[in-house]
Amino acid sequence: MTSTRPLHRPTVSPAPPPSLAPLAVPARLLLGPGPSNVEPSVVAAMNCQPIGHLDPAYLQMMDEVQTLLRYTWQTENELTYAVAGTGSAAMEATLANVVEPGDRVLVGVMGYFGHRLVDMAGRYGADVRTMQKPWGQVFALAEVRAALEQQRPAVLALVHAETSTGARQPLEGIGELCREFDCLLIADTVTSLGGVPIWLDQWQVDLAYSCSQKGLSCSPGISPFTMGPRAIAKMERRQTPVANWYLDAGLLRRYWGSDRVYHHTAPVNLTFALREALRLLAEEGLEARWQRHQTTAEALWSGLESLGLACHVERDYRLPTLTTVKVPAGIDAKAVIRTLLHDHNIEIGGGLGELAGQVWRVGLMGANSHPDRVETLLTTLDQVLHELK
Repeated sequence: MTSTRPLHRPTVSPAPPPSLAPLAVPARLLLGPGPSNVEPSVVAAMNCQPIGHLDPAYLQMMDEVQTLLRYTWQTENELTYAVAGTGSAAMEATLANVVEPGDRVLVGVMGYFGHRLVDMAGRYGADVRTMQKPWGQVFALAEVRAALEQQRPAVLALVHAETSTGARQPLEGIGELCREFDCLLIADTVTSLGGVPIWLDQWQVDLAYSCSQKGLSCSPGISPFTMGPRAIAKMERRQTPVANWYLDAGLLRRYWGSDRVYHHTAPVNLTFALREALRLLAEEGLEARWQRHQTTAEALWSGLESLGLACHVERDYRLPTLTTVKVPAGIDAKAVIRTLLHDHNIEIGGGLGELAGQVWRVGLMGANSHPDRVETLLTTLDQVLHELK
C-alpha cells in the first residue's frame, strides 16, 4: 500500500547578506595579452535586449558576421562563422573536425599555445609529432619543409601569433608546402586577427581560428572559425563521428548556412557586439587598421628603448599587437604588474611557461592601439620602475 504521508519539504538556504552591493566594475586600461578595451558602441550593442536565436533579424546578423569575418581574414571560405565559446573553443574546433584517431598531426611549438595544440590533438587520438624552436623564435620555411618530409602528417598546426612570446610566425609558402605533402594547414590567429596582416586564401591556410577580445576589441566568449574546401573534404571523409558534438562543423553549418537548423542557443548579445566590432573594423579599413597597429607598436618599442628596456623578440618577427619586454635584473616582475594595476588601473601581463618572471607582455590591440595609450604606459612604467628600485 502506498504511503500518503506528506513529503518533508527541504529548508531554503539563507540568502546572501542584504548588504551585498550592486555590481561595480573598476575602470582599467587593459594593456595585457587580452582582453582589450572596447569601443562604447560595442558595449551599447551588447547591452541591447536579446532576441531569439532563430529570429529573422538575428539570422540576418549571422550572415553579416560571416561576411565581415571573411573580409577580416581575407578569405572566401563559405564555412566561416563564430563559435559560441572563447578562442580555446575555436582552437579545439579546428582539431575536432579534421582529426581522427591515428591521424598524424605535426605541431610547431615555439611557445605556450603550441603546447596547448599538442594537448588538444592528443585528446582526439592523434599521433602527435612536434617541431620545436626556443620561445621567441620562429620557423624558417626550410625547417618546415624538412619536418613535413620526415613526419608526413595529415595536419600541420602552426601559431601565427604566439601570445606567450610576441612572435609572428611567417606563413607565406607554408600552405604551398602542405599541398605538396598532402596535409592540411591550421593557423592560430588569436592575437593577429584585426591587427596583423593576414591573407588566408593567398597563404592557402585550410583552417583558422581566433578570438573576439584582442584585435577585434569585443568582449570574450564568441570566437571566429573558418574552414576551407580541403578541410571540409577531409571532415566529410571521416570514418568516425566528430568527437565533440558542440563543435561539430557538420552540424553547425546547417545552422549558420541556408538550412537554419537549430543546434544550440546562440549567445545573441555577444553576436550583437561582434557584429559592431567587425563593422568598426570594416569602416576603418583593414590596411589602415594594420598600419595603425604597426605604427603604434613601433612607438612603444622606441619608448621602451629610451627607458633602457629591451624586447624579447627580434624586430622582424615581433607582433605589433603584443610585445614581450625583458624584465631588468633586480626587478620583481610581479610587483611591477601589481603596482600598475592597483595604483594606476593599468593591466599588463606576466610571462607564461618558460618565460614566467622573465618578461612582461604588453598588448596594444584594437581600440588600445593608439599613441596616447603608449604615452600613458611608458610614463607610468618609468615611474613604477623608479619606485621599486
